[in-house]
Amino acid sequence: MMRLAVLFLFFWSLLPSLPAVAQLTDDSKDTAPSAARLYEEAKFFYNQLQSDARLSSSRENWLKGTRNFRRIYLSNPKADVAPSCLFILGRIYSEMYDRFQNGLDLDEAISYYQQTSRLFPQHRLADDALMALGQIYLDKRSNPPKAAEYFSEIVTSHPNGDMLPSAENLLKVLSQEHDIALPKVMVSASGDSKLSYVLPVKYWSSDNYTRVVIMASGPVNYKEILLEETANTPRRLYIDFKKSYIEPQYRAPVPIDDGLLKRIRTGQFSPDTVRVVLDIESISSYKIYSLPDPFRVVVDVRGEKLVTTPLPAAAVAPTPASSVPSSEATIKTPQTAAPDSSNTVAVATVSSSAEKAPTKINEPSTPPEIVTLRETRKFTISPPQKPAQVAKVEPIPQSKPLSLAQQLGLGVKKIVLDPGHGGKDPGAMAFGMKEKDIVLDVAKRLAPMLAKELGCEVVLTRKDDTFISLEERTALANTNNADLFISLHLNAHPSAKVRGLETYFLNLTTNAEAMRVAARENATSTHQMSELQDILADIMKNSKIDESSRLAQQVHNSIITKDDKKSSVDIKNLGVKQAPFYVLIGAQMPAILIELAFLTNDKDVENLKSPGFLESICREIAEGVRSYINDTSAQLR
Repeated sequence: MMRLAVLFLFFWSLLPSLPAVAQLTDDSKDTAPSAARLYEEAKFFYNQLQSDARLSSSRENWLKGTRNFRRIYLSNPKADVAPSCLFILGRIYSEMYDRFQNGLDLDEAISYYQQTSRLFPQHRLADDALMALGQIYLDKRSNPPKAAEYFSEIVTSHPNGDMLPSAENLLKVLSQEHDIALPKVMVSASGDSKLSYVLPVKYWSSDNYTRVVIMASGPVNYKEILLEETANTPRRLYIDFKKSYIEPQYRAPVPIDDGLLKRIRTGQFSPDTVRVVLDIESISSYKIYSLPDPFRVVVDVRGEKLVTTPLPAAAVAPTPASSVPSSEATIKTPQTAAPDSSNTVAVATVSSSAEKAPTKINEPSTPPEIVTLRETRKFTISPPQKPAQVAKVEPIPQSKPLSLAQQLGLGVKKIVLDPGHGGKDPGAMAFGMKEKDIVLDVAKRLAPMLAKELGCEVVLTRKDDTFISLEERTALANTNNADLFISLHLNAHPSAKVRGLETYFLNLTTNAEAMRVAARENATSTHQMSELQDILADIMKNSKIDESSRLAQQVHNSIITKDDKKSSVDIKNLGVKQAPFYVLIGAQMPAILIELAFLTNDKDVENLKSPGFLESICREIAEGVRSYINDTSAQLR
């Protein structure tokens, strides 16, 4: 009993002191160092490690530094300094790897950087952590695709972060050097301040003519340089598109081997430059220019053999220098330089001296110059001299000499029909009708008539509601070796009273109404003012103007003077005219454009709604073509 009493008194004596113990515990919480203060102390020690060679030589000191930041983070993962602790832990382990080459340290660095970006995606250090991860995989793990993933995450998820410019530049380099696709947000589909897409190259090829079209998502500056053949590299023309990007799947050579071009190569020449290379086999000249909406660069390449049938010496004479158009005299040939075979790029091998060649970078308002690669001998075809005496042959009763086509007895085996407009380009619209739909209907009715009645092949530039650029229509005719090109259209006029049919061939005009019609039809492919001289030269050099005029007259007369028994439809005759239609420029065969009616006139619209009218006008077009062919194939009797 005595022992129990002593124990009771002992514990009773301790009771007054318990509140004091509790009070001491509470006081210790208030006096404990804050997370922010501990962070500053840990950071001070880390800075000492970086600046003091003696301290930094010990791996244990670095591990002590990691324990300081880890303790702060684990004690309060939601503290304001928690993301900074994780980020610095990643940095310390990365520096430890650099000093001691322990692979486990790099794994730790990656882990802490990942935690920083994933646990605190809205923190200012999130994109810094992603940048650090990308640099690790790029420089230390030699894994460019993985590095690109982290750089891409910066671009897509942190567009306002301070790491954005560096991430974009690194992605461009990776795309160039390792064919890694750029994030969609870095490339513009509308040609704004971002990189513009360069799309897969298209081309049309024939024996002596090839057209290459390079499209972009928006207007871009470009330059071209011609490099002559050396012992190590072929003759080639390359075109550089600035602030541009081409996706890796399109960076493959495209073989052509048409006698003019061997192949087309496309690649990301520099982080923000796409290079298109045309490996040349044998060409006499080329012309390069740009067109808007959609933006594209067109390269027309021509061969050396423009005349395949030799003519009698008496019929061929050199053109005097004074007769050459003025635009020919201003054609320039750029300087070239021998490339250095040791400097190889993804698309072409080009020396630094070639890069410095005096080549103009073409702004959107300044088209490239026409370059003549080799001087081509120019000829004029003189009419045959009438013999002084002709035995047993009566003179041919004609008012004017036979054309060259008639003299050579040339036939027509292939006709290209071109229903105008299409797709996003409706053409004229009125009375709920669209030009593109009607002319396509006419072309589909006319094609089998021409094929059946004339026994020739007929090709349509479009068979459905598809947009085809004006230059592509002519290229299709040239590359298909067509003998005739007929473009079908409907007219429109501010005055609803104007109606009728008119037929055009390519030439200059002073007629105000013809100018208006040409301006309307050329609106979808407006050239720049600086290209005017080149366009005029193309028109003046077109040897098919006379033949086109004859074709236009024959077809037009057939429609207007048709037998009234075939149709009671009233067609007003507006005549045969000439105008500079771009769709006809460059055609290597007789080419005409028919404005069938006015979609803005109610009487013409009534005709267009009649299947009988459409069938009748198609028959007469076919008959006009037949008349042209018969006259062209006429033989002396």
